[in-house]
Formats: sequence, structure tokens, C-alpha cells
Amino acid sequence: MTYPEWLSSSVGYQVYLQSFKDSNGDGIGDLPGLIDELDYIADLGPNLIWLSPCFVSPMRDAGYDVADYLTVDPRYGTNGDLERLFEEAHRRDIRIVLDLVAGHTSDQHPWFKRAAEGAANELTDRYIWAESGWRTVDGDVRFNSGYADHGAFAINFFSHQPALNYGFANRSRGYQQAPDAPGPAATREAMRGVMDYWLERGADGFRVDMASSLVKADPYSIETRRLWREWRTWIDEAYPGRVLISEWSNPEMAIDAGFHADYMIHFGVPGYGRLFFNEYGIRHSPAAWFDARANGSFAPFWTNWEHHHRNTAGRGLISLPTSNHDFQRPACGPREAQDIAVMFAFLMTWPCLPYVYYGDELAMRFIENLPSKEGGYDRTGARTPMQWTDGKNAGFSDGDGADLYLPLDPDEQRPTVSSERGRVGSLWEQAAALIAIRRVEPGLAPEAPLSILTETDPGFPLCYTRGDDWLVVLNPAGKGMKANVPVDGDWHLVAGADVALGEHEIAAGPRTYGVFKRR
Repeated sequence: MTYPEWLSSSVGYQVYLQSFKDSNGDGIGDLPGLIDELDYIADLGPNLIWLSPCFVSPMRDAGYDVADYLTVDPRYGTNGDLERLFEEAHRRDIRIVLDLVAGHTSDQHPWFKRAAEGAANELTDRYIWAESGWRTVDGDVRFNSGYADHGAFAINFFSHQPALNYGFANRSRGYQQAPDAPGPAATREAMRGVMDYWLERGADGFRVDMASSLVKADPYSIETRRLWREWRTWIDEAYPGRVLISEWSNPEMAIDAGFHADYMIHFGVPGYGRLFFNEYGIRHSPAAWFDARANGSFAPFWTNWEHHHRNTAGRGLISLPTSNHDFQRPACGPREAQDIAVMFAFLMTWPCLPYVYYGDELAMRFIENLPSKEGGYDRTGARTPMQWTDGKNAGFSDGDGADLYLPLDPDEQRPTVSSERGRVGSLWEQAAALIAIRRVEPGLAPEAPLSILTETDPGFPLCYTRGDDWLVVLNPAGKGMKANVPVDGDWHLVAGADVALGEHEIAAGPRTYGVFKRR
């Protein structure tokens, strides 16, 4: 198994729909608002949108608690709006992947309501019911106990998110069914039906939430991988060119399972946090490499990334995002826009599938200590409204400010699209230029060879080549750094500034980068 050619040259953009653009003044972002701003995304440069959950939900987990997989939640629009989004995006050569919550539903889903009825019925085994109504945990499975007539049901995350029954790889209790038992088989067929429904209507694939969570008591994910490979084979045959991207954070395992790409993020395989997380926000690391204080090291990321890249190259991609809805934005603590520009230079020149979280191209800030919204808890500060203009509600909504999904960044100097796009040297302009290079240059594609020229511990500056024709220099440190690296040939600076290539030395100014192409 491999991946479509179009994915190799892609840059992703995550749209957290309720915070992106409100078209009707109710304070909540929606599908018509996103459609209205597709030209903005096209101008920035990404050609692959990951759309956060948009289906009917009680919104106790911001849509990751699905109550109807086949119907758009009315607060976002209609099924027709979603199909129009597919059409309008495709007109701009942008693909759309939907967020698929395959491992659990809301306890308000009709499947669960029927399954929870007193007498056993055709949907009882769509979920996992313990033999004891008081069970709270069994191995790696947690339960919501004391529930109605059936007692305790397995959960995947919050207590109101019952886990779908895909079976147990290892079974030691009577309630645990084999993955090929009738109940789990029916669950597989139902979820395939969900995917088929949206692929038939124009979706380009799915980003899969908690992709490793399906088969229980499966410590090496053998049965879960078998299941995903079954679905991948079907998609390849029925919908060639569509993609599956996993939230597994174990690329070696996820790509073996048939995913085209897997995120390396804040959990699972270590390393991402040691690059990006400082002591502010939700997730912390001892010392981030992307930090002007230069106390971090590139080595923890490199060691883990290199292992997974070596074992997945040619079969699937490792995806690295600027951030996402589950952890803090890079603009957190003392970081400034130019610090984040160096991050963009890394992501757009590294052998990966890069993703931009909406607003990171502006250096939108993570807002500390916001009240929790729809199960966001301490993640809520990463989900504030997109900052479009300096006008009312930052151009996000024409409605009353009190009705906004979340409060705006209160800083009067907050960056906006109108203030940053077109301003020479702004983060937006640097990001757009880097994305454009990444999109069109085969030498920066994931398949192009990578060679590190400097020590990775600590790695200031970090210098590497991509193939024979690209040289990248990164210095996130707040002071100038030099590396004893011989440079031969004639190199042209394509992006960045304040990097000098000498015959035997590379010198990089503070908080800067240089992307060079051989003449």
C-alpha cells in the first residue's frame, strides 16, 4: 500500500468549524461561512482541509459525540451545504477530509438508545455491556456503570461516549465478543456505510479520531490494524484516490494498518512536544527546541521521527501540524510571530505532510484560563474565533459579541487577516511563501532524501539538505549561531533572511531561517 500522488505535494489546513466564520450572525461558525472563505485558504496555499466534526451532536464534546453520522448539525447548515463545500473546494483544487469518530458515539445516538432498551434487540451488541452493572474498569476498557437495565457500558473518552463494539482480540469474560462475531461484524458494516455515504457525495477521505481505539484488549493492535486494512482495501477499490489520515500518533503502526498518513503529535510517539511545547499552555516539555532561550535539543524529536520515517517511507506519510484543537497554539507564552515563522520553515521543508491549524498563520494566541466550552476544558483556549478584521467581532460574526461561540483574544493588538496579509515580512506572508514552495517543488516532497549536516543535540543552527538541490538552515535561538559546515556550489536564497553561507561555515542570525536552492 502507498498513497496518492496528490497527497505528496499537499499542505493541510485544519478548520475548527464553529470558530472559523459565522455567516448568519448566531455567533457560531458554519459551512456557508467556510465556503465564503475558501478563496482565503486558496490564497494562503493549503490544498487539503481537515474539517472538524460537523454532524448532529448534543455537543458535550464539541461534536466528537456524534448522534447522527449522516446529517449535518443544523447549527452548521445542511447536508446540501456540505455537498456544496465539496464542490466549491474541488473547483479550487482543494480537497476535504471529514472528521470520522469511528470508535464511539454519543449516548444520544439512536443506535445507543435502542441498544440500551431493557430487552435484548438487534442493536444491543452495537455496544459493549459488562456482565456487572457496577463495573468501572476491566483491563484497558473503562465503563460507565449503573446505567439503566443493561448496567455498565464501555466508554472511549467521556462517560457519555459509549464505545462501539468491534470485538475483543483477547477474551476472558463472557461479555467480550470476538471481532468476527455477529455484533462486531454488524458494527463494521455500519461504519463502512457511513464512510460510503460521504465518499459517494464527494468527501476526499477522513481524518479518523482515536483510530487505534476500535478493537479492545488488542495490545499490539493486531485486530484493529486488520480492520483498518479491510476498510482501506475497500476504499482503494471503490474510491481510488481518497485518503485515510489517522489520529494514532504511532506512524509505523498506523501506516501498517493502511492509513495514508498519521499525525505525530502530543501523545503516543514522543518527540513532537520537545520541539514545540514550552512551559506555557496545556502541554509542557522540559525545554522546547523552538525557543529563543536555546535550552532545548532537536535530538529527542529526530530519534523518534527517524525511526518511524525509516519504517514507513514510500508507504505512508508522517503528518506534523503547527498545532490542533487538543493542545496549545505555538503562540503561547513569550513566543512571537518570527519565532513561529521558523517553525513554518521547518514544517514546509521537512519530509512530512504539514498541517496548519486555522489562525496559526497569523500567530493567533492560545488564550489561557477560558471557561470550558463543550468539553474543551483546558483545550478551550486553542479554539477561539478566527481573527479576520479589526472591525466588529474581528470579522468572525455580525452577531452580538455576547453570542460568540467563544470570546475573542482581548488583546487590542491581536493579529488579523486584514492586518497581516499583504504586509511585507509578516508571518502570513512568510507562511504563504513557504507553503507555495512546498507545494510545487519535488525536491521538498516527503520522498526527497534528507541529510542532516549538523549535530542534532542541541542543533543550533540546524542545517540539512533535501536531495541535491535544497539546503535549509534553521535557528530558533534568540542569538546568532554558527555551524562548521562546508558549503560548495552556488546557492540562491529562496525564503528567509540573515543566513550567510561561507566556504567552511554557515552563520545564522537570531530567530531566522534560510531556504536555499542550488543554481
